[in-house]
Amino acid sequence: MYRKPLGGWLKHWDFMLLDLLFLQISYVFAYIFRNGLKNPYEIQIYLNIAIVICLIDICIVFFSESYSGIMRRGYLQEFKAVFKHVCAISVVEAVYLFLNKNGEEFSRISFLTFAIISIILLYLERVLWKKYLFRHKTVTYKKKALLILTTSDKAKSVVERLKTDYFQQLIIIGIVLIDRDDLAGEQIGDAQVVCRKDEILDYVRTKWVDGVFIDIEKDAAVSEHLKNTLLSMGVAIHVAVAKMEKGIDDQMLDSMGDYVVLSTVIKAAPARELFLKRFMDIVGGIAGLLLTAFLTVIIGPAIYISSPGPIFFSQIRVGKNGRRFKIYKFRSMYLDAEEKKESLQEKNKMKGLMFKVDADPRIIGSGPDGKKHGIGWLIRKTSIDEFPQFLNVLKGDMSLVGTRPPTVDEWNQYEYHHRVRMAIKPGLTGLWQVSGRSNITDFEEVVKLDLNYIQNWSLELDIKILLKTIGVVLIGRGSE
Repeated sequence: MYRKPLGGWLKHWDFMLLDLLFLQISYVFAYIFRNGLKNPYEIQIYLNIAIVICLIDICIVFFSESYSGIMRRGYLQEFKAVFKHVCAISVVEAVYLFLNKNGEEFSRISFLTFAIISIILLYLERVLWKKYLFRHKTVTYKKKALLILTTSDKAKSVVERLKTDYFQQLIIIGIVLIDRDDLAGEQIGDAQVVCRKDEILDYVRTKWVDGVFIDIEKDAAVSEHLKNTLLSMGVAIHVAVAKMEKGIDDQMLDSMGDYVVLSTVIKAAPARELFLKRFMDIVGGIAGLLLTAFLTVIIGPAIYISSPGPIFFSQIRVGKNGRRFKIYKFRSMYLDAEEKKESLQEKNKMKGLMFKVDADPRIIGSGPDGKKHGIGWLIRKTSIDEFPQFLNVLKGDMSLVGTRPPTVDEWNQYEYHHRVRMAIKPGLTGLWQVSGRSNITDFEEVVKLDLNYIQNWSLELDIKILLKTIGVVLIGRGSE
Protein backbone atom coordinates (compact mmCIF):
# COMPACT_ATOMS: atom_id res chain seq x y z
CA MET A 1 0.00 0.00 0.00
CA TYR A 2 1.30 3.42 -0.97
CA ARG A 3 1.27 6.03 1.80
CA LYS A 4 0.38 9.51 0.62
CA PRO A 5 2.83 12.12 1.88
CA LEU A 6 1.46 14.44 4.50
CA GLY A 7 0.73 17.94 3.36
CA GLY A 8 -0.15 21.29 4.87
CA TRP A 9 0.00 21.74 8.60
CA LEU A 10 0.15 17.98 9.33
CA LYS A 11 3.41 17.62 7.43
CA HIS A 12 5.34 18.93 10.43
CA TRP A 13 3.29 17.27 13.17
CA ASP A 14 6.51 16.67 15.11
CA PHE A 15 7.18 20.40 15.43
CA MET A 16 3.55 21.02 16.37
CA LEU A 17 3.64 18.49 19.21
CA LEU A 18 6.98 19.77 20.46
CA ASP A 19 5.75 23.36 20.40
CA LEU A 20 2.66 22.39 22.40
CA LEU A 21 4.83 20.58 24.93
CA PHE A 22 7.32 23.41 25.37
CA LEU A 23 4.56 26.02 25.56
CA GLN A 24 3.16 24.14 28.52
CA ILE A 25 6.63 23.80 30.07
CA SER A 26 7.07 27.57 29.69
CA TYR A 27 3.65 28.11 31.21
CA VAL A 28 4.45 25.98 34.28
CA PHE A 29 7.86 27.64 34.72
CA ALA A 30 6.25 31.09 34.52
CA TYR A 31 3.71 30.13 37.20
CA ILE A 32 6.37 28.65 39.50
CA PHE A 33 8.54 31.74 39.02
CA ARG A 34 5.69 33.90 40.36
CA ASN A 35 3.94 31.63 42.86
CA GLY A 36 6.50 29.08 43.97
CA LEU A 37 6.51 25.31 43.54
CA LYS A 38 2.79 24.75 42.99
CA ASN A 39 0.58 23.13 40.36
CA PRO A 40 -1.01 25.81 38.13
CA TYR A 41 -3.56 23.35 36.73
CA GLU A 42 -5.30 23.15 40.12
CA ILE A 43 -6.52 26.73 39.75
CA GLN A 44 -9.43 27.13 37.32
CA ILE A 45 -8.30 30.36 35.63
CA TYR A 46 -4.79 28.98 35.06
CA LEU A 47 -6.18 25.69 33.76
CA ASN A 48 -8.41 27.59 31.35
CA ILE A 49 -5.49 29.66 30.06
CA ALA A 50 -3.39 26.51 29.59
CA ILE A 51 -6.12 25.05 27.39
CA VAL A 52 -6.56 28.34 25.55
CA ILE A 53 -2.82 28.47 24.78
CA CYS A 54 -3.00 25.03 23.16
CA LEU A 55 -6.04 25.97 21.09
CA ILE A 56 -4.48 29.26 20.00
CA ASP A 57 -1.28 27.49 18.96
CA ILE A 58 -3.17 24.95 16.85
CA CYS A 59 -5.27 27.68 15.21
CA ILE A 60 -2.19 29.75 14.36
CA VAL A 61 -0.50 26.73 12.79
CA PHE A 62 -3.64 25.82 10.85
CA PHE A 63 -4.41 29.27 9.48
CA SER A 64 -0.97 30.81 9.01
CA GLU A 65 1.04 27.72 7.99
CA SER A 66 3.81 28.88 10.31
CA TYR A 67 5.83 25.71 9.68
CA SER A 68 6.05 26.28 5.93
CA GLY A 69 9.71 26.08 4.92
CA ILE A 70 10.81 25.52 8.52
CA MET A 71 13.63 23.14 7.54
CA ARG A 72 15.14 25.78 5.25
CA ARG A 73 15.11 28.65 7.75
CA GLY A 74 18.34 30.06 9.13
CA TYR A 75 18.87 30.96 12.79
CA LEU A 76 17.67 34.56 12.45
CA GLN A 77 14.67 33.60 10.32
CA GLU A 78 13.68 30.98 12.85
CA PHE A 79 13.96 33.43 15.73
CA LYS A 80 11.69 35.89 13.87
CA ALA A 81 9.18 33.10 13.20
CA VAL A 82 9.17 32.03 16.86
CA PHE A 83 8.88 35.64 18.05
CA LYS A 84 5.85 36.26 15.81
CA HIS A 85 4.30 32.93 16.85
CA VAL A 86 4.60 33.63 20.58
CA CYS A 87 3.48 37.25 20.16
CA ALA A 88 0.33 36.07 18.37
CA ILE A 89 -0.39 33.60 21.19
CA SER A 90 0.21 36.29 23.82
CA VAL A 91 -2.08 38.81 22.10
CA VAL A 92 -4.99 36.36 21.90
CA GLU A 93 -4.30 35.26 25.47
CA ALA A 94 -4.45 38.90 26.59
CA VAL A 95 -7.75 39.41 24.76
CA TYR A 96 -9.17 36.31 26.45
CA LEU A 97 -8.07 37.57 29.88
CA PHE A 98 -9.54 41.00 29.15
CA LEU A 99 -12.91 39.54 28.19
CA ASN A 100 -12.90 37.04 31.04
CA LYS A 101 -14.56 38.32 34.19
CA ASN A 102 -11.94 36.57 36.34
CA GLY A 103 -9.00 37.93 34.36
CA GLU A 104 -7.78 40.04 37.27
CA GLU A 105 -6.91 36.83 39.11
CA PHE A 106 -4.22 36.01 36.56
CA SER A 107 -0.72 37.27 37.38
CA ARG A 108 0.73 39.85 34.99
CA ILE A 109 4.23 38.70 35.93
CA SER A 110 3.28 35.14 34.94
CA PHE A 111 1.93 36.46 31.65
CA LEU A 112 5.12 38.33 30.74
CA THR A 113 7.41 35.58 32.02
CA PHE A 114 5.52 33.01 29.95
CA ALA A 115 6.04 35.04 26.77
CA ILE A 116 9.78 35.46 27.38
CA ILE A 117 10.41 31.82 28.35
CA SER A 118 8.29 30.58 25.42
CA ILE A 119 10.38 32.53 22.91
CA ILE A 120 13.60 31.10 24.34
CA LEU A 121 12.43 27.49 24.72
CA LEU A 122 10.56 27.26 21.39
CA TYR A 123 13.55 28.71 19.56
CA LEU A 124 15.98 26.25 21.16
CA GLU A 125 13.54 23.38 20.64
CA ARG A 126 13.11 24.07 16.93
CA VAL A 127 16.82 24.64 16.27
CA LEU A 128 17.88 21.50 18.13
CA TRP A 129 15.15 19.35 16.60
CA LYS A 130 16.14 20.48 13.12
CA LYS A 131 19.75 19.59 13.87
CA TYR A 132 18.60 16.17 15.02
CA LEU A 133 16.57 15.63 11.86
CA PHE A 134 19.48 16.63 9.66
CA ARG A 135 21.82 14.24 11.44
CA HIS A 136 19.42 11.33 12.03
CA LYS A 137 16.93 11.79 9.22
CA THR A 138 16.65 8.03 8.62
CA VAL A 139 15.03 7.68 12.04
CA THR A 140 12.22 10.10 11.22
CA TYR A 141 11.72 9.64 7.48
CA LYS A 142 11.33 6.22 5.97
CA LYS A 143 13.43 5.64 2.88
CA LYS A 144 11.90 4.85 -0.49
CA ALA A 145 13.76 2.75 -3.01
CA LEU A 146 13.27 4.19 -6.48
CA LEU A 147 14.11 2.69 -9.87
CA ILE A 148 14.45 5.22 -12.70
CA LEU A 149 13.12 4.42 -16.17
CA THR A 150 14.28 7.00 -18.69
CA THR A 151 16.37 7.59 -21.82
CA SER A 152 20.16 7.81 -22.07
CA ASP A 153 20.20 11.54 -22.86
CA LYS A 154 18.13 12.42 -19.78
CA ALA A 155 19.41 9.91 -17.23
CA LYS A 156 22.06 12.05 -15.54
CA SER A 157 19.74 15.04 -15.28
CA VAL A 158 16.93 12.92 -13.81
CA VAL A 159 19.25 11.50 -11.13
CA GLU A 160 20.46 14.98 -10.16
CA ARG A 161 16.94 16.37 -9.94
CA LEU A 162 15.65 13.52 -7.81
CA LYS A 163 18.56 13.85 -5.41
CA THR A 164 17.45 17.40 -4.58
CA ASP A 165 14.31 15.93 -2.94
CA TYR A 166 16.01 15.72 0.43
CA PHE A 167 13.17 15.12 2.82
CA GLN A 168 11.44 12.26 1.01
CA GLN A 169 14.63 10.26 1.45
CA LEU A 170 14.65 8.74 -2.01
CA ILE A 171 17.19 5.99 -2.55
CA ILE A 172 17.94 5.67 -6.25
CA ILE A 173 18.72 1.98 -6.58
CA GLY A 174 19.36 2.10 -10.30
CA ILE A 175 18.50 3.18 -13.81
CA VAL A 176 16.90 1.35 -16.70
CA LEU A 177 17.33 2.91 -20.15
CA ILE A 178 14.42 2.58 -22.53
CA ASP A 179 16.48 3.40 -25.65
CA ARG A 180 19.82 1.58 -25.09
CA ASP A 181 20.63 -1.92 -23.87
CA ASP A 182 24.39 -1.69 -24.37
CA LEU A 183 24.88 0.50 -21.28
CA ALA A 184 23.68 -2.12 -18.77
CA GLY A 185 26.14 -2.19 -15.88
CA GLU A 186 27.53 1.29 -16.66
CA GLN A 187 27.58 4.17 -14.20
CA ILE A 188 25.65 7.33 -15.00
CA GLY A 189 26.24 10.09 -12.48
CA ASP A 190 25.64 8.65 -9.03
CA ALA A 191 23.53 5.72 -10.22
CA GLN A 192 24.09 2.51 -12.18
CA VAL A 193 22.21 1.10 -15.12
CA VAL A 194 21.06 -2.10 -13.41
CA CYS A 195 19.53 -4.05 -16.30
CA ARG A 196 18.14 -3.92 -19.82
CA LYS A 197 14.59 -2.77 -20.46
CA ASP A 198 13.32 -6.30 -21.16
CA GLU A 199 14.72 -7.44 -17.79
CA ILE A 200 13.06 -4.80 -15.66
CA LEU A 201 10.22 -7.03 -14.41
CA ASP A 202 12.62 -9.76 -13.30
CA TYR A 203 14.79 -7.17 -11.59
CA VAL A 204 11.86 -5.62 -9.71
CA ARG A 205 10.55 -9.08 -8.73
CA THR A 206 13.59 -9.86 -6.60
CA LYS A 207 14.82 -6.46 -5.43
CA TRP A 208 13.75 -3.78 -2.94
CA VAL A 209 11.78 -1.40 -5.14
CA ASP A 210 9.10 0.86 -3.70
CA GLY A 211 8.44 2.69 -6.92
CA VAL A 212 9.44 3.24 -10.53
CA PHE A 213 10.01 6.80 -11.68
CA ILE A 214 9.30 7.26 -15.42
CA ASP A 215 10.64 10.29 -17.30
CA ILE A 216 10.65 9.78 -21.06
CA GLU A 217 9.52 11.54 -24.21
CA LYS A 218 6.27 10.55 -25.93
CA ASP A 219 8.05 8.93 -28.85
CA ALA A 220 9.70 6.43 -26.50
CA ALA A 221 6.56 5.58 -24.55
CA VAL A 222 6.50 2.77 -21.99
CA SER A 223 3.98 0.08 -22.82
CA GLU A 224 0.78 -0.13 -20.85
CA HIS A 225 1.55 -3.82 -20.30
CA LEU A 226 4.73 -2.92 -18.42
CA LYS A 227 2.92 -0.35 -16.27
CA ASN A 228 0.05 -2.69 -15.49
CA THR A 229 2.40 -5.53 -14.60
CA LEU A 230 4.39 -3.27 -12.25
CA LEU A 231 1.16 -2.17 -10.61
CA SER A 232 0.03 -5.79 -10.25
CA MET A 233 3.33 -6.43 -8.45
CA GLY A 234 2.47 -3.75 -5.92
CA VAL A 235 5.04 -1.24 -7.19
CA ALA A 236 4.08 2.46 -7.31
CA ILE A 237 4.52 4.21 -10.65
CA HIS A 238 5.54 7.87 -10.72
CA VAL A 239 5.28 9.52 -14.14
CA ALA A 240 7.00 12.89 -14.64
CA VAL A 241 4.33 15.25 -15.94
CA ALA A 242 6.53 18.34 -16.20
CA LYS A 243 9.63 19.84 -14.67
CA MET A 244 9.26 22.65 -12.17
CA GLU A 245 10.82 25.77 -13.64
CA LYS A 246 13.67 27.28 -11.65
CA GLY A 247 12.71 30.48 -9.86
CA ILE A 248 9.00 29.64 -9.98
CA ASP A 249 7.65 28.39 -6.69
CA ASP A 250 3.94 28.54 -7.40
CA GLN A 251 3.39 25.48 -9.52
CA MET A 252 1.00 22.72 -8.56
CA LEU A 253 -0.74 19.68 -9.95
CA ASP A 254 -4.43 20.20 -10.56
CA SER A 255 -7.29 18.53 -12.42
CA MET A 256 -9.46 20.02 -15.15
CA GLY A 257 -12.14 17.73 -16.48
CA ASP A 258 -10.38 14.48 -17.34
CA TYR A 259 -6.97 16.15 -17.49
CA VAL A 260 -4.18 16.28 -14.94
CA VAL A 261 -2.48 19.63 -15.41
CA LEU A 262 0.54 21.43 -14.01
CA SER A 263 -0.69 24.91 -13.12
CA THR A 264 1.77 27.80 -12.95
CA VAL A 265 0.67 31.08 -11.37
CA ILE A 266 2.35 34.31 -10.31
CA LYS A 267 1.26 33.75 -6.71
CA ALA A 268 -0.50 30.83 -5.06
CA ALA A 269 -2.05 31.58 -1.69
CA PRO A 270 -3.19 28.97 0.84
CA ALA A 271 -6.97 28.60 1.01
CA ARG A 272 -6.92 29.24 4.76
CA GLU A 273 -5.20 32.61 4.33
CA LEU A 274 -7.60 33.61 1.57
CA PHE A 275 -10.47 32.65 3.87
CA LEU A 276 -9.05 34.90 6.59
CA LYS A 277 -8.52 37.73 4.07
CA ARG A 278 -12.15 37.47 3.01
CA PHE A 279 -13.23 37.31 6.65
CA MET A 280 -11.29 40.52 7.31
CA ASP A 281 -13.00 42.09 4.28
CA ILE A 282 -16.47 41.16 5.56
CA VAL A 283 -15.81 42.46 9.07
CA GLY A 284 -14.15 45.60 7.69
CA GLY A 285 -16.91 46.07 5.14
CA ILE A 286 -19.65 45.95 7.77
CA ALA A 287 -17.78 48.31 10.11
CA GLY A 288 -16.96 50.64 7.20
CA LEU A 289 -20.58 50.80 6.02
CA LEU A 290 -21.76 51.74 9.51
CA LEU A 291 -19.25 54.58 9.52
CA THR A 292 -20.27 55.49 5.95
CA ALA A 293 -23.92 55.82 7.07
CA PHE A 294 -22.83 58.20 9.82
CA LEU A 295 -20.69 60.24 7.41
CA THR A 296 -23.54 60.41 4.88
CA VAL A 297 -25.67 62.30 7.38
CA ILE A 298 -22.87 64.86 7.82
CA ILE A 299 -21.20 65.00 4.40
CA GLY A 300 -24.27 64.38 2.22
CA PRO A 301 -25.99 67.75 2.77
CA ALA A 302 -22.69 69.61 2.34
CA ILE A 303 -22.11 67.95 -1.03
CA TYR A 304 -25.66 68.65 -2.20
CA ILE A 305 -25.58 72.30 -1.13
CA SER A 306 -22.23 72.92 -2.83
CA SER A 307 -23.18 71.02 -6.00
CA PRO A 308 -26.85 70.01 -6.37
CA GLY A 309 -27.12 66.46 -7.58
CA PRO A 310 -26.42 62.92 -6.38
CA ILE A 311 -24.44 62.58 -3.15
CA PHE A 312 -22.81 59.39 -4.37
CA PHE A 313 -20.77 58.86 -7.52
CA SER A 314 -20.70 55.52 -9.33
CA GLN A 315 -18.51 54.39 -12.20
CA ILE A 316 -17.66 51.14 -13.99
CA ARG A 317 -14.21 49.97 -13.01
CA VAL A 318 -12.13 46.91 -13.89
CA GLY A 319 -11.51 44.33 -11.19
CA LYS A 320 -9.68 41.04 -10.85
CA ASN A 321 -8.54 39.64 -14.22
CA GLY A 322 -10.75 42.05 -16.17
CA ARG A 323 -14.07 41.64 -14.35
CA ARG A 324 -16.24 44.77 -14.54
CA PHE A 325 -18.02 46.18 -11.49
CA LYS A 326 -19.61 49.44 -10.37
CA ILE A 327 -17.56 51.38 -7.82
CA TYR A 328 -19.15 53.78 -5.33
CA LYS A 329 -17.76 57.00 -3.82
CA PHE A 330 -18.93 60.18 -2.17
CA ARG A 331 -19.13 62.68 -5.03
CA SER A 332 -16.24 65.11 -4.73
CA MET A 333 -16.46 66.57 -8.25
CA TYR A 334 -18.98 68.53 -10.24
CA LEU A 335 -21.41 66.58 -12.41
CA ASP A 336 -19.60 67.48 -15.65
CA ALA A 337 -16.19 66.33 -14.38
CA GLU A 338 -15.79 63.55 -16.96
CA GLU A 339 -16.54 65.92 -19.83
CA LYS A 340 -13.85 68.35 -18.63
CA LYS A 341 -11.21 65.66 -18.16
CA GLU A 342 -10.03 65.79 -21.77
CA SER A 343 -9.33 69.54 -21.59
CA LEU A 344 -7.05 68.95 -18.58
CA GLN A 345 -4.92 66.21 -20.11
CA GLU A 346 -2.00 68.57 -20.73
CA LYS A 347 -1.86 69.28 -16.97
CA ASN A 348 -1.77 65.58 -16.06
CA LYS A 349 1.30 65.04 -13.87
CA MET A 350 1.15 61.23 -14.12
CA LYS A 351 3.32 59.51 -16.70
CA GLY A 352 1.31 56.71 -18.19
CA LEU A 353 -2.21 55.43 -17.79
CA MET A 354 -3.37 57.41 -14.75
CA PHE A 355 -4.77 60.91 -14.39
CA LYS A 356 -4.04 63.51 -11.71
CA VAL A 357 -3.64 67.29 -11.77
CA ASP A 358 -2.38 69.54 -8.98
CA ALA A 359 -5.16 72.14 -9.11
CA ASP A 360 -8.27 70.37 -10.40
CA PRO A 361 -11.15 72.81 -11.13
CA ARG A 362 -13.53 69.85 -11.38
CA ILE A 363 -13.41 69.36 -7.60
CA ILE A 364 -16.42 70.82 -5.79
CA GLY A 365 -15.62 74.23 -4.33
CA SER A 366 -12.19 74.47 -5.99
CA GLY A 367 -12.95 77.60 -8.02
CA PRO A 368 -12.13 78.27 -11.70
CA ASP A 369 -8.39 77.92 -11.10
CA GLY A 370 -8.79 74.80 -8.93
CA LYS A 371 -6.88 76.31 -6.01
CA LYS A 372 -9.69 76.86 -3.51
CA HIS A 373 -10.32 74.36 -0.73
CA GLY A 374 -14.02 73.48 -0.61
CA ILE A 375 -15.95 70.43 0.51
CA GLY A 376 -14.64 68.40 -2.42
CA TRP A 377 -11.04 69.07 -1.44
CA LEU A 378 -11.80 68.19 2.20
CA ILE A 379 -13.33 64.79 1.52
CA ARG A 380 -10.57 63.92 -0.94
CA LYS A 381 -7.79 65.11 1.38
CA THR A 382 -9.20 63.02 4.23
CA SER A 383 -10.07 60.10 1.89
CA ILE A 384 -13.69 60.28 3.06
CA ASP A 385 -14.78 59.95 -0.58
CA GLU A 386 -13.53 56.35 -0.53
CA PHE A 387 -15.81 55.16 2.30
CA PRO A 388 -18.78 54.02 0.15
CA GLN A 389 -16.39 51.50 -1.41
CA PHE A 390 -16.85 49.43 1.73
CA LEU A 391 -20.01 48.26 -0.07
CA ASN A 392 -17.80 46.97 -2.90
CA VAL A 393 -15.65 45.23 -0.30
CA LEU A 394 -18.66 43.58 1.31
CA LYS A 395 -20.01 42.50 -2.08
CA GLY A 396 -16.66 40.93 -2.98
CA ASP A 397 -15.82 43.22 -5.90
CA MET A 398 -12.94 44.67 -3.91
CA SER A 399 -10.81 43.89 -0.88
CA LEU A 400 -9.60 46.09 1.98
CA VAL A 401 -6.07 45.81 0.56
CA GLY A 402 -5.24 45.35 -3.11
CA THR A 403 -4.41 47.41 -6.17
CA ARG A 404 -6.12 50.54 -7.47
CA PRO A 405 -9.01 49.59 -9.83
CA PRO A 406 -8.49 51.22 -13.25
CA THR A 407 -11.19 52.85 -15.31
CA VAL A 408 -12.31 51.05 -18.46
CA ASP A 409 -10.50 53.65 -20.55
CA GLU A 410 -7.23 53.03 -18.70
CA TRP A 411 -7.67 49.26 -18.92
CA ASN A 412 -8.19 49.37 -22.68
CA GLN A 413 -4.82 51.12 -23.06
CA TYR A 414 -2.86 48.66 -20.89
CA GLU A 415 0.23 47.03 -22.32
CA TYR A 416 0.82 43.33 -21.68
CA HIS A 417 2.87 43.75 -18.50
CA HIS A 418 0.41 46.25 -17.02
CA ARG A 419 -2.30 43.60 -16.76
CA VAL A 420 -0.47 41.78 -13.95
CA ARG A 421 -1.57 44.42 -11.43
CA MET A 422 -5.15 43.15 -11.78
CA ALA A 423 -4.26 39.53 -11.02
CA ILE A 424 -5.89 40.12 -7.62
CA LYS A 425 -8.94 41.96 -6.37
CA PRO A 426 -8.55 45.74 -6.31
CA GLY A 427 -8.43 47.28 -2.87
CA LEU A 428 -9.46 50.31 -0.87
CA THR A 429 -5.80 50.77 -0.08
CA GLY A 430 -2.55 49.20 -1.18
CA LEU A 431 1.20 49.40 -1.31
CA TRP A 432 1.07 52.34 -3.71
CA GLN A 433 -1.26 54.33 -1.46
CA VAL A 434 1.03 54.01 1.58
CA SER A 435 4.20 54.69 -0.38
CA GLY A 436 3.51 58.40 -0.87
CA ARG A 437 1.28 58.20 -3.91
CA SER A 438 1.39 61.94 -4.59
CA ASN A 439 5.14 61.67 -5.07
CA ILE A 440 4.89 58.77 -7.53
CA THR A 441 4.10 60.19 -10.94
CA ASP A 442 5.22 57.32 -13.18
CA PHE A 443 2.63 54.61 -13.84
CA GLU A 444 5.42 52.07 -14.35
CA GLU A 445 6.46 52.63 -10.72
CA VAL A 446 2.87 51.97 -9.67
CA VAL A 447 2.92 48.70 -11.61
CA LYS A 448 6.19 47.69 -9.92
CA LEU A 449 4.73 48.37 -6.47
CA ASP A 450 1.59 46.38 -7.32
CA LEU A 451 3.64 43.46 -8.64
CA ASN A 452 5.77 43.53 -5.51
CA TYR A 453 2.61 43.38 -3.40
CA ILE A 454 1.17 40.45 -5.35
CA GLN A 455 4.35 38.37 -5.32
CA ASN A 456 4.96 38.94 -1.61
CA TRP A 457 1.36 38.86 -0.43
CA SER A 458 0.59 37.65 3.07
CA LEU A 459 -1.94 38.46 5.76
CA GLU A 460 0.86 40.10 7.71
CA LEU A 461 1.58 42.43 4.78
CA ASP A 462 -2.11 43.34 4.52
CA ILE A 463 -2.23 44.22 8.21
CA LYS A 464 0.91 46.37 7.89
CA ILE A 465 -0.59 48.24 4.92
CA LEU A 466 -3.88 48.79 6.78
CA LEU A 467 -2.03 50.20 9.79
CA LYS A 468 0.08 52.44 7.56
CA THR A 469 -3.07 53.58 5.75
CA ILE A 470 -4.57 54.78 9.03
CA GLY A 471 -1.46 56.88 9.60
CA VAL A 472 -1.49 58.24 6.05
CA VAL A 473 -5.17 59.22 6.35
CA LEU A 474 -4.73 60.85 9.75
CA ILE A 475 -1.91 63.11 8.59
CA GLY A 476 -3.37 63.57 5.12
CA ARG A 477 -0.16 62.53 3.38
CA GLY A 478 -0.41 61.37 -0.22
CA SER A 479 -4.02 62.38 -0.83
CA GLU A 480 -4.84 65.09 -3.31
